[in-house]
Amino acid sequence: MSTLANKISANLYLQKGREQAVERRHPWVFSGAISRQDGEPQDGDLVDVLNRNMEFLARGHYHDGSIMVRILTYEQEDIDVDFWVSRLGNAYDTRKALFLGDTDSYRLVHGEGDGLPGLIVDVYNGVAVVQAHTIGMHRCLDDIAQALQKVMGDELKAVYNKSRQTLPGKYASDFADGYLFGESETPHRITENGNAFLVDWVKGQKTGFFLDQRENRQLLARYAPGKSVLNTFSYSGGFSVYALDAGASSVVSLDASGRAIALADENVALNEHSERHHSVAEDTMAYFKLQDTSYDIVVLDPPAFAKSMSARHRAVQGYKRLNIEGIKKVKPGGLLFTFSCSQVVDRDLFYNTVVAACMEVGRKARVLHQLSQGPDHPVNAFHPEGSYLKGLVLRIDD
Repeated sequence: MSTLANKISANLYLQKGREQAVERRHPWVFSGAISRQDGEPQDGDLVDVLNRNMEFLARGHYHDGSIMVRILTYEQEDIDVDFWVSRLGNAYDTRKALFLGDTDSYRLVHGEGDGLPGLIVDVYNGVAVVQAHTIGMHRCLDDIAQALQKVMGDELKAVYNKSRQTLPGKYASDFADGYLFGESETPHRITENGNAFLVDWVKGQKTGFFLDQRENRQLLARYAPGKSVLNTFSYSGGFSVYALDAGASSVVSLDASGRAIALADENVALNEHSERHHSVAEDTMAYFKLQDTSYDIVVLDPPAFAKSMSARHRAVQGYKRLNIEGIKKVKPGGLLFTFSCSQVVDRDLFYNTVVAACMEVGRKARVLHQLSQGPDHPVNAFHPEGSYLKGLVLRIDD
């Protein structure tokens, strides 16, 4: 996969004035900024970006689309194993400096947040699960696997490539997921803040577990003792396990997927909390309409309602309807933990949508916390689009 990864196939020249975004270190070059090119790059090729005076600005992966170049470096350096060792080493040192508690799993590479657009690496108790979101990154996976071995040393037991679902369909059809180094059985046991979970990167969603909610699950645990909790879109039961371990009186895990509910039940049992846990395989909105039970804490953590600007309006309406029904299920004086991971729904829009839901229900609401992804999902200061996870904790009164 890395045979052509280090060959520069073309120079792309920017229109006058369009170099400013690159000079400000934004990691994307849009097609509309390019005036001409030397060469005929193919998707995934390495290209150099130059200003109209033919001065070098950046080097990155090419793709014939709206985002034409994803920048890897602002230096004329080789994109070889040494490059990956340097970049992954920096990411690894950053994670080791975080205060993650009794935790053996974390995001090692968060795309643009670590200067590596198109690459995700999650580490689950010694197993690195990599996802390439671009053809260029996919071509580099052999070098990346080698670099991970050098950077992580004995901590690394295996590297699993799970990129087929994140790559362009026609290209992805020629490749299969699988191990690039070592092997590990699944499900695989991990520890997060002292809680145990089973992760299956082969059959599970994304890379197997939603690491970005770690700190938000821990916040929920602070409020959970003695409380009744409804965890909607529960997937593997992360919020449920934290609430139960903190002493919640009862927890309901709700998810439309029977497989997800089975996994949540396994994780609850793994932590020996089954007696206070009830799981339901049902669509969340259908459950809200059929049940009149109210809870001390309601968690709304749906999948992304929109992945493009064209779907944003419909997504906002979906978030509003969901929050209206969720607010109705919160007992007076209770809490609503509500989230959006839709990148095209920004923080202000999500906030205003939740406020509109509160107004429609006619209940008093106070924002106690504004939440985001964990520190192992850093946001590039020059790429605010990387702040994708938005969350609010509201106290709901009559």
